[in-house]
Amino acid sequence: MKVLMINGSPRVGGNTSIALAEMEKIFAEEGIESETIQIGAQAIRGCIACGTCRKNGKCVFDDAVNQAAPKFEAADGLVVASPVYYASANGTLVSFLDRLFYSTPFDKRMKVGASVVVARRGGLSATFDELNKYFTITGMPVASSQYWNSVHGRLPGEAAQDAEGLQTMRTLARNMAFLMKSIALGKEKYGLPAKEAPQQTNFIR
Repeated sequence: MKVLMINGSPRVGGNTSIALAEMEKIFAEEGIESETIQIGAQAIRGCIACGTCRKNGKCVFDDAVNQAAPKFEAADGLVVASPVYYASANGTLVSFLDRLFYSTPFDKRMKVGASVVVARRGGLSATFDELNKYFTITGMPVASSQYWNSVHGRLPGEAAQDAEGLQTMRTLARNMAFLMKSIALGKEKYGLPAKEAPQQTNFIR
């Protein structure tokens, strides 16, 4: 089994990396392969709603989004982690996720999603909710932990002192591993849930 982890921080080895590393250890113990992509400092532009992806099956801007797409398709789970900026995720990460989720045509149902947020003090819950919306709009079960998936730290390395936050990360990884394995067994026996044809209602006609 595979988990793709997206690090939205621009700082290599920063507090967001510490949080994800705690999860990586548990995934390894559970026999789950994990790969981390760090995109926080990359030049990733936002979606322009051109619709080209509907024709070509990939984004018109050929950057980290298109590189990550096949890895996302092959993964059983996705972890998205971000530092908190003004009670929101890193703008680069938001642009990346908007385009990744919109431009990829493959079925994302039953891939397990988890969001992780890191901050000095505030804005964690708002960012946590913001990231979870990518999962819930695409039929991805959201993994939970013993608390909101957050770790505190301001200066480099301070996240390592947040014992509760790191425990939350370990619990999250164990719960995510359990969900992915359980879903794999369920798919073998029952398959995926039936899918209806989309019904879209416009409010202005």
